[in-house]
Amino acid sequence: MISKGGSEALLQTLVDMARTASPDYDVLLPLLRLLAKIGLRDKKFGQKALELEALDVTLILARKNLSHSQNLLHCLWALRVFASSVTTGAMLGINGAMELLLKVITPYTQKSTQIIRAATEVLAALLKSKSNSRRAVNRGYVSGLLKLHQDWHSHDTANSFVLIRRALLLCLKHIANLRSGREAFLAAQGMEILFSTTQNCLDDTSLEPVISIVLQILRQCYPKSPLPLVTAISAYTFPDARSITSDPPHVLTEEDFEEDGEEEEDKDSDSEDVKEEDDDLETDVIKLSSKPGLDRPAEELMQYQAMCLELSCNFEELEFKAGDDLTFDETQYTNHHHIPTPVSPKGRCLNKDQISWGHEREATAQTSVLSRVKMGRSNLHLTSKNGPGISPHQNVQSSGFGLSSSGSKSSSIQASIKEDAWNIDAISCPRMSASLANSTQPKETAELMDKLLQTHPKRMAFHDPYLYMAKARRTRSVADFTMMAFPDFWGHCPPASAQSMLERKCGVQRIKIFEDIRRLIQPNDVINKVVFSLDESWPSQDITADCLRFFSKFESGNLRKAIQVREFEYDLLVNSDVNSAQHQQWFYFKVMGMRAATPYRFNVINCEKPNSQFNYGMQPTLYSVKEALLGRPGWVRMGYEICYYKNHYRQSTAVTGGASGKCYYTLTFAITFPHDEDACYLAYHYPYTYTTLMTHLDLLEKSVNPKQVYFRHEVLCQTLGGNPCPLVTISARPESNSADHLEQFRQRPYQVITARVHPGESNASWVMKGTLEFLVSSDPVAQLLRENFIFKIIPMLNPDGVINGNHRCSLSGEDLNRQWLSPRAHLQPTIYHAKGLLHYLCSIGRSPVVFCDFHGHSQKKNVFLYGCSIKETLWQAESTVGPSNLSEDVSYRTLPKILDKLAPAFTMSSCSFLVEKSRASTARVVVWREMGVSRSYTMESSYCGCNQGPYQHIQWLLEMTNSERACPLDSFQGLQFGTHELEEMGAMFCLGLLILELKSVSCSHQLLTRATTLLNAAEESLDHHLQRDA
Repeated sequence: MISKGGSEALLQTLVDMARTASPDYDVLLPLLRLLAKIGLRDKKFGQKALELEALDVTLILARKNLSHSQNLLHCLWALRVFASSVTTGAMLGINGAMELLLKVITPYTQKSTQIIRAATEVLAALLKSKSNSRRAVNRGYVSGLLKLHQDWHSHDTANSFVLIRRALLLCLKHIANLRSGREAFLAAQGMEILFSTTQNCLDDTSLEPVISIVLQILRQCYPKSPLPLVTAISAYTFPDARSITSDPPHVLTEEDFEEDGEEEEDKDSDSEDVKEEDDDLETDVIKLSSKPGLDRPAEELMQYQAMCLELSCNFEELEFKAGDDLTFDETQYTNHHHIPTPVSPKGRCLNKDQISWGHEREATAQTSVLSRVKMGRSNLHLTSKNGPGISPHQNVQSSGFGLSSSGSKSSSIQASIKEDAWNIDAISCPRMSASLANSTQPKETAELMDKLLQTHPKRMAFHDPYLYMAKARRTRSVADFTMMAFPDFWGHCPPASAQSMLERKCGVQRIKIFEDIRRLIQPNDVINKVVFSLDESWPSQDITADCLRFFSKFESGNLRKAIQVREFEYDLLVNSDVNSAQHQQWFYFKVMGMRAATPYRFNVINCEKPNSQFNYGMQPTLYSVKEALLGRPGWVRMGYEICYYKNHYRQSTAVTGGASGKCYYTLTFAITFPHDEDACYLAYHYPYTYTTLMTHLDLLEKSVNPKQVYFRHEVLCQTLGGNPCPLVTISARPESNSADHLEQFRQRPYQVITARVHPGESNASWVMKGTLEFLVSSDPVAQLLRENFIFKIIPMLNPDGVINGNHRCSLSGEDLNRQWLSPRAHLQPTIYHAKGLLHYLCSIGRSPVVFCDFHGHSQKKNVFLYGCSIKETLWQAESTVGPSNLSEDVSYRTLPKILDKLAPAFTMSSCSFLVEKSRASTARVVVWREMGVSRSYTMESSYCGCNQGPYQHIQWLLEMTNSERACPLDSFQGLQFGTHELEEMGAMFCLGLLILELKSVSCSHQLLTRATTLLNAAEESLDHHLQRDA
């Protein structure tokens, strides 16, 4: 009907009939109903009505029928359709439509409610036009609309007229899109009125349409303000990096902020799906398929020969060099771009009689990786969801301090160290002293620390506090940290129980937002006292002061400022990356002075990302010093009433150079601490420091049998901050120094793995930890891998960022994973030399079989891979260049398919092989394009956990009956990743590399036979993995 000109015909009929002396309403009313229906489908209906003068005619009819309810109702239905077009809505406003409607919209009544509803809906549609909204503000309609809302709200106790109340609120919402509208709303006490009328109705599901709009209005009209910081630029600066201009603080006015007319939805029901942006896909076939030239002189690549001694030296020469490391004194004056030569001298920080290393590998009961293939762990226990007053520590079973099942030694030491004698303040953040006895701490504290260290769990694999302290003294930080975080010094043991994702309470976000708004309109109980700051001095606090005490000046620590808002509520601001004014996400800090069984609310108010897994079951991590000293040292997921939402803070246009002010987001969570006067550490995710890595590598090297395992730990280069970036080589020693055995050793293909280019992605380091420990283990799969490959591993590409608590950048303020196209040795040394090493391997015909860069992902669940494919990219972009004309090696999909079958945490459905323009300078894309490595990947591990596979519904939970479960099965959203699951993923990745080789046509018959025997003996269900590709 529309395509045949039906709209025009009906509109013309309306005009003609309305202009007669006595319109026939028996015809007009059906005509108006028909127009109201057709108008919803005709996109040009408003313009047609304007051209045929139907707008004026309908307004005239409405005015004539103010006392004839049925006639007026039909006119309003037609006007509602006309007003849906902004252009025609503006014209209706000029012609007095709003004044007419306000005559129809009366205070509360139970009469003519159908007409009143239609009139409020027409008015709401008209106010989408900015000109109408301005007219409403100028004529003082805001206060009138607020009074109407109050009247209907107070009288409609049965909630019979929710749609009228919603339409009135929509009118206010559209007006609030204008700055003048917000000002008028605030002047009319709109915040107070909406807050008072709604605060007691938040749990009423029948009022959902009203509450949702109220929330949007309050968030729109909350006065925008700058963050309570002197400057957005990091509190830490590194003078040798590229300079960053710091303008003096700017006093903000309303004009500094963006118009902020966007609709802010309630994230209580938001989908977490992250959609790919097709307009970012690279469609230039030349850029996708061409191989750029070398980015440096070819002769410069020869310096990397020193990092591949396994290809040239015989093993007698390597006996005394394996695991060479530079001492602190030797690296102190080393050039940033120095690459150690094969004869770099060896240094040790401590000798064997000074430390209690032992044989960690033998002390760790290892389970074969084959027993953990994607069938779930049958012995996995699940803790209940944490709520107020519930501590996950209650579910952790411990036999003293892990020394022996009897715990005799542990108990005797504990008997002499009463809890009352613990100086938690001194113990919780020990100094990096050369020895505890010679430290600047009080003698009693040093003696107590020595006694406590005697109780340290010796079975904590690959960790030693004394060695950690020695390594920490070598670590160089911008702020010259002198303290160590207790969790990193003491160590972490994964809890015995896995933790499910937090079940989010419906409506928790709006409750928190209303509490924020109460600060503005009812500030009587607001303290607003700075209790910690890196930028300024704050009042010295008495030890008995009624507030928490914060600290973050330690490795990987990040907390810039803490403000006590109310007695048990604190606003927290995290530091931006060094030499940067952005990338606020990672946090890691100590808090003391708490009361047990008391809920504390923490609000991190300067987050940047628009959404977070904290909205979908993720919890922060907590480490209790008292729990550790009681024999339960470990990070656990903790917190409840967690949500993440946009707040009222904005960055001024003076900072952004005239662009719209950046929005900030709040992460809010409540914590109930397990002990009084404890020292607890809170972190975004399980921390893993640079010093932890260096300690781990040292202990790994000493755990291997050098006659069987080739383990070489050397220095790739020095970072900008003067810290050595480690490079690890792992393989199997040749059976002898015979020519045949050396040749077989040197012909092994390379696998290259990197991690932690983004400092805040600590989960990548836990995956890398699992990879390293598995590769040096006695697991038969690990032995096969060592005998058939040489692994080149750079476990931490951004040591400086990790050390200084950055989330994304290096000390130069740059995202190093956007520097692979043209890295410079003086600004991005680790990327420059990592790329150089890869170029060297390619230049000698030893391109890696697989290159994989381990990362963490903040907005998706599970573990997945990003790869590179020309065909898939062009197909997804619907490019005019036919993908069928291009040839491409499709083996890039094989490894993720293997991992999807093997690893409990991995999912193929989240993998992507698209090449985006914005990722052109990442490691994955550059290694694929420039080095021709078809299997070049980024492996992303969720900060949150799994919502698929064995870790979605734990096997034992599935076997329980409904009566045995504490809550329905559907309420278990999945498993949050612990360090165990992340390390397991690292081992599974290695198993995937073996099966990838078994599926290749180049796989040797000897390897295939050995692997088949091993895999079949371990698990018959793995047979299908051994089927070769056609």
